[in-house]
Amino acid sequence: MLASGPLSGRWTVYVCLLSTLSTLFTPAVSVKEHDFKKCDQSGFCKRNRAFADHAVGSSAWQSPYNVLPESGAFKDGQFQAIILKTINDKGETVRLPITVSFHQSGTARVTIDEEKRQKGEIELRHGSKARKERYNEAEQWVVVGGTALDKEAKVAYEDKTQITVQYGPSSKFEAVINFSPFTVDFKRDGNSQIKFNDRGLLNVEHWRQKIEPPPEPEKKEGEAEGENKEEEKKEEQPKGEDESTWWDESFGGNTDSKPRGPESVGLDISFVGYEHVFGIPSHAGPLSLKQTRGGEGSYSDPYRLYNADVFEYILDSPMTLYGAIPLMQAHRKDSSVAVFWLNTAETWIDVTKAKDSKNPLALGSSSKISTSTHWYSESGLLDVFVFLGPTPHDITEKYGELTGTTAMPQEFALGYHQCRWNYNSDDDVKDVDAKMDKFKMPYDVIWLDIEYTDEKKYFTWDGHSFKDPISMGKQLESHGRKLVTIIDPHIKNVDNYPVVVELKAKDLAVKNKEGNIFEGWCWPGSSHWIDAFSPAAREWWASLFKYSNFKGTMENTWIWNDMNEPSVFNGPETTMPKDNLHYGNWEHRDVHNLNGMTFHNATHHAVKSRKPGELQRPFVLTRAFFAGSQRVGAMWTGDNQAAWDHLKASIPMVLSQGIAGFPFSGADVGGFFGNPEKDLLTRWYQTGAFYPFFRGHAHIDARRREPYLTGEPYSTIIAAALRLRYSLLPSWYTAFRQAYLDGTPIIKPMFYTHPSEEAGFAVDDQFFVGNTGLLAKPVTDQDREMVDIWIPDNEVYYDYFTYDIVPTSKGKSVRVDAPINKIPLLMQGGHIFARRDRPRRSSALMKWDDYTLVVTIGRDGKTADGDLYVDDGESYDFEKGQYIHRKFVLEGGKTISSTDAEARDTKTIKKGEWLKKAQNILVDKIVIVGAPSSWSGKKEVTVKSEGKTWTAAVEYTPAAKGRAAFAVVKKVGASIAADWKVAV
Repeated sequence: MLASGPLSGRWTVYVCLLSTLSTLFTPAVSVKEHDFKKCDQSGFCKRNRAFADHAVGSSAWQSPYNVLPESGAFKDGQFQAIILKTINDKGETVRLPITVSFHQSGTARVTIDEEKRQKGEIELRHGSKARKERYNEAEQWVVVGGTALDKEAKVAYEDKTQITVQYGPSSKFEAVINFSPFTVDFKRDGNSQIKFNDRGLLNVEHWRQKIEPPPEPEKKEGEAEGENKEEEKKEEQPKGEDESTWWDESFGGNTDSKPRGPESVGLDISFVGYEHVFGIPSHAGPLSLKQTRGGEGSYSDPYRLYNADVFEYILDSPMTLYGAIPLMQAHRKDSSVAVFWLNTAETWIDVTKAKDSKNPLALGSSSKISTSTHWYSESGLLDVFVFLGPTPHDITEKYGELTGTTAMPQEFALGYHQCRWNYNSDDDVKDVDAKMDKFKMPYDVIWLDIEYTDEKKYFTWDGHSFKDPISMGKQLESHGRKLVTIIDPHIKNVDNYPVVVELKAKDLAVKNKEGNIFEGWCWPGSSHWIDAFSPAAREWWASLFKYSNFKGTMENTWIWNDMNEPSVFNGPETTMPKDNLHYGNWEHRDVHNLNGMTFHNATHHAVKSRKPGELQRPFVLTRAFFAGSQRVGAMWTGDNQAAWDHLKASIPMVLSQGIAGFPFSGADVGGFFGNPEKDLLTRWYQTGAFYPFFRGHAHIDARRREPYLTGEPYSTIIAAALRLRYSLLPSWYTAFRQAYLDGTPIIKPMFYTHPSEEAGFAVDDQFFVGNTGLLAKPVTDQDREMVDIWIPDNEVYYDYFTYDIVPTSKGKSVRVDAPINKIPLLMQGGHIFARRDRPRRSSALMKWDDYTLVVTIGRDGKTADGDLYVDDGESYDFEKGQYIHRKFVLEGGKTISSTDAEARDTKTIKKGEWLKKAQNILVDKIVIVGAPSSWSGKKEVTVKSEGKTWTAAVEYTPAAKGRAAFAVVKKVGASIAADWKVAV
């Protein structure tokens, strides 16, 4: 969050005290774009774009990067060589070690370093203490698996000009490495999929010694001021190169000292025959990425990845936001590929699209559209992973193997979270808690923003407003609810505050370029920042969360990490100077996009160690993130606005997070800034009920907008949306389990579920939920009472609420009614999913409730299937086999069965306390939507389980007026944990 509008009383005090910084806190109504760099204001971005313009615009251009043939060697799944970069007309070269690795997982990796920097054979300017090497430690933070070398990979062809390596499953992948100029062509089944340096835009800015200008000679008598200076300048600057930002760079009144000089890396990556590319969150734009250079509707700037506190961000923009995942997936009919750019520095990405054929009359396959991308980062290694699919699921699975999958959350985290900046006191929290019950609105978590602290000192409480936080926590606990408190990385720099005293004494803070503790400004005023790259700092950080140190917290207290980009109010682009120093003397420029993840990671592990033998899975929300952040918590899309267009934009933003491996995501329901009208707030709750992370949040200057304050009919409609979310929690939890296992998105865009249907590739306003077959298209336009849902297949679809058969046609849109009290939600035939129908106040109170199974008969009238995953919802016992995972199958339209989804012999599993008790949870009802005629007239069915047989009553309702026939089996009575069969 970042303040705007009228300032609170405490802020007024700070502004008066910090008069020299007053311009930083000027009220704003939207993001100030001029506070953040455009490409032409970023030295390395401008240089790489100019380099591309020169290369593409010259018919004689040839990349100056060539592999030294005699240096090449292939062994045990890895090719190593030296690339020579020609740097001038004299033929002088720079040596760049390259490694191409082929992995058992089927991925490939290309890494390019710089020999001089690698060996430390360079000199730093300004007496800098920074490391000399290119940053090479991102892997230890990001990569967790999938890099075992494929020793079965083999050389298929080799001569002095190239080497071809076959690798992957059945050796169906190929990498053709051309030596002069250096290029790589990645193929699948003999066809080119991804090309590196195909356009010759590889650019590794090598180290060079700055030639300082000679002392200015004494002016001769009669010589005019400045005479001959233009000639001197021409001699100092190499022809054709712009040195103006090589050695230092200024923006917004801040100067970056750049002790290592220019060091960016850039590469063109072409997706051959792929028109659509997705990913690289976070940006507020469409799911299918737009062009950034030329073309109708294209952006004028590249997509930027540079985590920043961009409050009230603008929409349909490539502008950077709070987090960065440099994973780009390309998709065409029945084929997906991807690249992962492992670089944690500021990064820009240009996207262009063009027909492969030069013939304007060419049609069909000869005129496929390809997407060319140009990636460039300010520093670090050139390090790229390649995924050759061929399915979207293959990409997310292999990426999950590489960087980790989403953490398995506690079940409460999937419920509704109520937040605002700020609840005023512990009595205020208790009142909101009571009123949510009074108005029968389920929720699980209430949140406290920065005002709960004693003058913005984290790990403290405001003794006037929050006199008894334990009493507050106990009231929440009695209803099965949780409390989340905010803890940010900036530590108030004030006397007699033990946390900052220890931070300084133990030397655990981020340093400035001189090696002294960095001081900047954030919510508390003068602040220091914990350096979470330091193992000692992380260990100290963990000690602060122990219940004996963070007094007032309980086992139902969880944590919110905000402002961890990091946000520095008086810093360049509202963040930390790039020449600051982290643990190991790495410059901040090298690790900026990783910084938020290290803090999130530190907090995650701190919460896990609050007491000896901690058993609960942590919940920690983050704003800043990078690849790998999914392993330690959830994220949200930041400081949005209470506006219809922000509601609409939230869906592709959350979908993008899912396909980029971080599916536990959501947007602030209602919009953080501003005051939503009641219809907007209502529609936002209906949309938020389908975010994986579901939280309402509001700015301190916004009117109170707890859902029960909306009045009728809105409060009843919102309550229905909340109850829908809670009834479907079993299916949401099952979807999270799948995401935990293999990286599958929790809500899925059309290209992911139907990769053959080209008309759906750019659709980003509707999605499927898990494997339920539920197809949702929330209403995101004002006064809209009908929506058009695009239908991707020939399956039958039913209205979730009425069981009406929706008249559909594959590849066409169907218009459905969507009055304010209805969410457009369809059920695709052929699925079985679970829900819990008894209304409860929180997920904890549903723990032992029985289940309802919903069976949606497919178009064949006979089959359906689905699954359900259940564990204790809080501990790590599921890792020891303490869980229930059932597979449900409908056969012949008459028989429904339940078996263990993993074919385990469940009788041999040693059952802990929860699993023993869970045997008593029953399947209460089965609803068969589209019930075939074999169910007509039936009054009962036979249930068989564990050697026993009994009957259950059936209520059959015939089809009428467009509504499908359906049957309800009542009081089934079979254990959710047991094998059973229900037959007509």
